[in-house]
Amino acid sequence: MEGKEEDVRLGANKFSERQPIGTSAQTDKDYKEPPPAPLFEPGELSSWSFYRAGIAEFIATFLFLYISVLTVMGVVKSPTKCGTVGIQGIAWAFGGMIFALVYCTAGISGGHINPAVTFGLLLARKLSLTRAVFYMVMQCLGAICGAGVVKGFMGKNEFNTLGGGANSVAHGYTKGSGLGAEIVGTFVLVYTVFSATDAKRSARDSHVPVCILFISS
Repeated sequence: MEGKEEDVRLGANKFSERQPIGTSAQTDKDYKEPPPAPLFEPGELSSWSFYRAGIAEFIATFLFLYISVLTVMGVVKSPTKCGTVGIQGIAWAFGGMIFALVYCTAGISGGHINPAVTFGLLLARKLSLTRAVFYMVMQCLGAICGAGVVKGFMGKNEFNTLGGGANSVAHGYTKGSGLGAEIVGTFVLVYTVFSATDAKRSARDSHVPVCILFISS
């Protein structure tokens, strides 16, 4: 009888009744933060994966600019927006290309495709200065080549007439308003990247109860 009581006691205490959350869970983390990247890492310069990642960033930025600029210029060129994909089509082109290109290059270079993302990850010590500078150079070259191919296909005169697919401040808004919108939009982009790559994202001790409120109309 005594042995059975001992078995019951051990069985009851074998598994905890609830997982700790919040600050109480920080003593037993089920995730591992990667160590900060060194500021300079000369060994990368002799690695093929380093240059392969730069090529991936170049190709991804090239394709992104090529498709997005053509989409914008196609909408601007048409005399009626009903015959084009419209503003929503432009948004889908940008979002769809980013989705596809990040999926293709995430395992090679991290899928930055934007100097702002690379710079943010550099400040967070997620990559070395050597790699960050190389990425930004390749991204800028890819963007220049993508826009250059569009200009070559459409012709210099038509390309300049349509504004090259560049953004412009709408009537009634100041340049300061446009700058503020760009800052907020870039913050949301970089914040999304940091959230998606956070080591605690899929960790058990990062989960907290969520209350969902249903409001009936």
